[in-house]
Order: sequence, then structure tokens, then C-alpha cells
Amino acid sequence: MGHRITEKRIEEFGRYLEENEKAASTVSRYMKEVQDFAAFLEGRAPEKTLLLEYRSRLHLRCRARTVNRKLSAIHSYLKYTDCAECRVKFLKVQKKAFLEDNRELTPEEYSRLLETAKRKGNWRLYYVMMTICSTGIRIGELRYITAEAVRKGRAEIALKGKVRLILIPRELQMRLEGYMRKERITSGPVFCSRYGNPLDRSNVCREMKNLCEAAGISAQKVFPHNLRHLFARSFYQVEKDLAHLADVMGHSSIETTRIYVTASARDYECTLNRMHLIL
Repeated sequence: MGHRITEKRIEEFGRYLEENEKAASTVSRYMKEVQDFAAFLEGRAPEKTLLLEYRSRLHLRCRARTVNRKLSAIHSYLKYTDCAECRVKFLKVQKKAFLEDNRELTPEEYSRLLETAKRKGNWRLYYVMMTICSTGIRIGELRYITAEAVRKGRAEIALKGKVRLILIPRELQMRLEGYMRKERITSGPVFCSRYGNPLDRSNVCREMKNLCEAAGISAQKVFPHNLRHLFARSFYQVEKDLAHLADVMGHSSIETTRIYVTASARDYECTLNRMHLIL
């Protein structure tokens, strides 16, 4: 039997995650999930039977993938507190054979986002979107795009205990050098807030959402990570090498990379039509 979950233990868990170089957003989410589980327990110590009950309750109001994300956070806490025996199985999720079109950002829509940012004079956002989409970096890795990295044409990204090298395409390099000259950026991160701090996901996401109406694009398609998805699909269409793409993306598992290159519903339907089996 484990110990009761207290605020002090949750705070200690948060510090443990930070020491293990988890992203700030991950730390915050994991702590919130453990707090929600603690509220369900109402002072009881974690037990496997209670976590099974909690999983069932979650499944009544959440999709399976969401339930599994919540369980993953709780499992991490249980392992940290030496209560790993309380963990339960994740819900089985059938892999989709295609992506829904209402979630996929197309190259044409990406182009419209860039044009809209340019028309509105938001050059910082214009170059942020172009940088993410043409290198495949995560939004949390944007701070590694420094003036020094741009001049070298490559950026070394150190995240989650892993280091990988990202090439900055020559065309992007020249564009960013022009932006840096205009903004008088000579060192450090190229993209910063007005207070000099590296941009984070909330900054970029909010500005991207503000482009949606003028660009004529559904807001549910527009967020930084979808630019990374578009990079992955475009890269795979050219090279067809899933293992290389996994290295470029910084994935530990090819199964994660596979999610990024799933065909759209539109492409899936085209494939079915080319089979000519409906006579």
C-alpha cells in the first residue's frame, strides 16, 4: 500500500520532473493529473483497485487516448513514490488508418498562414512558422535557433537528455540572416518576446490563432505542432525513409514517427478509388 498523496509530495514530484529535464508544460500537466487523482482518492492511499475505478470514471467522459495520457502522468508519480505495483494497463486504442481532414494542415493552408502574417506585418511570426515547418523542430526547441546557429547553418538541440543536430536549409538561413539584420539581432535566440525571453508555445499559438479568420482556415488546424506534422509528411513523401525521419524528428521510437506520416482521409480515399474494386 502506498502513502497518501499530499501537496508536499506533488511539489516534490514536480521538482523531480524538472531535475529530469521534463518540459515545463509536461511538469505542470503531470502535477495537475496527480492532483485530480488525489481529489478522487479523498485522502485514501493509492491502490490498484482504486486506480482501476478511476480509469473507468475517466473513460466515461474522456477519449481513450486522453485517459491514457492521464494514466501516464499518474504512473510516473506512482513509480516516483515506489508504488509501481499500483499501476494499471492502458486502454487499447485502435490505430487510425488515416487522419481526419479537419485536423490536417495542408501545404496550401500553411502558405496562406505565411501570406496572412506577411500582410499583417507580423514578420516575427512569419519567420517562426517558416522555421518550424522547414526544420521540423518542436516549439520548445525554438530557443536553439540562435544567431550563432543561423550563421553556421545548423543548430545543436539538447532536450530530454538527447542531443541532435538540425540543419538550417540555405534558403531559410539567408531569410533569417536578413531578419536578424533588420531586427539588429547579433547573438542569442533569434525569436524573443518584447521582454527578451525566448518565445514559448502560448505566445506562438495565440498569434497563429489570430491569423485564422483572415487566412480562411479552421482554428482547430492551427497550432505550432501541426507545422511539425506538415514537415514530417513532406519529408517522408520525398525520402520514404521512416528511420531517418525518426532521427531528424528526435523520436526514440519509429512508432511515434509513424503517427506523423499517417495519410489524410482525402489521400486514403484516393487510394481506395484507384483500386477500382467497386464494379
